[in-house]
Amino acid sequence: MGLPADWIVPDWPAPAGVHALFTTRAGGVSAPPFDSFNLGDHVRDDPSAVAANRARLGAVLGGARPVFLQQVHGTALATLSAATVDGTVADACVSTQPGVACTIMVADCLPVLLAHRSGMMVAAAHAGWRGLASGVLETAVNGLVAAVQAQEAGLPPEAIVRDAMAWLGPCIGPDAFEVGPEVRDAFTGAMSEAGVHFAPRGTGGNGSAIKYLANLPGLARQRLRALGLHAIHGNDGTPPWCTVGQPSRFFSHRRDAAVLGSTGRMAACIWLG
Repeated sequence: MGLPADWIVPDWPAPAGVHALFTTRAGGVSAPPFDSFNLGDHVRDDPSAVAANRARLGAVLGGARPVFLQQVHGTALATLSAATVDGTVADACVSTQPGVACTIMVADCLPVLLAHRSGMMVAAAHAGWRGLASGVLETAVNGLVAAVQAQEAGLPPEAIVRDAMAWLGPCIGPDAFEVGPEVRDAFTGAMSEAGVHFAPRGTGGNGSAIKYLANLPGLARQRLRALGLHAIHGNDGTPPWCTVGQPSRFFSHRRDAAVLGSTGRMAACIWLG
């Protein structure tokens, strides 16, 4: 199977041997409302269609095996190897082995791919608002740092992070992600400057905001920069990156679940090879 035309190959200066891509709805066998390249096995799609789509993804990866995690909006990290089984519970992963793809499934949450300039290790994170607020990006970056230090003992973490890069994939955009004040509080309680990524939408009787529009990629960039990682590529919060606003290209839980009962899942993959 060739790469479907509207899948996304990250435009970033990844070192030789580091490969990445992001799937869309195109190129699969699932029937509506999961048409057509649904990779989620927990969304009521026909299991045989999901299996066929996952096999097609593996073929596109050129023999690398995508490892499908059981994502729970947490911060656990899995170190992937050829022996790692699908369904491992984690929302971040790291790999130093060729042929094993860090794979993050999304349908509005933000996928974050990470690579180090050495080209010897990669990582990925599932950054919905809960995981992002709880520190899933910090977990993924720390996993990358540990992998580098295992190869180069004594190298300081700050130097490793300076030589790391991130790519942010499509997610729910800042014009579509309406949240309550508890979501804003979850971010500003740990980092007051996170408030700039929440636009008030309506006010209550006391003049306080009832809802906010949250900028998920903006929050992720802020977190990564606070860690010392400044080479950040991909999703800049503009409409072309919004999963909600492009129903023919992207699955969106926020857009579709209430109407259709469920929605499919796309994947961001990064691997060595």
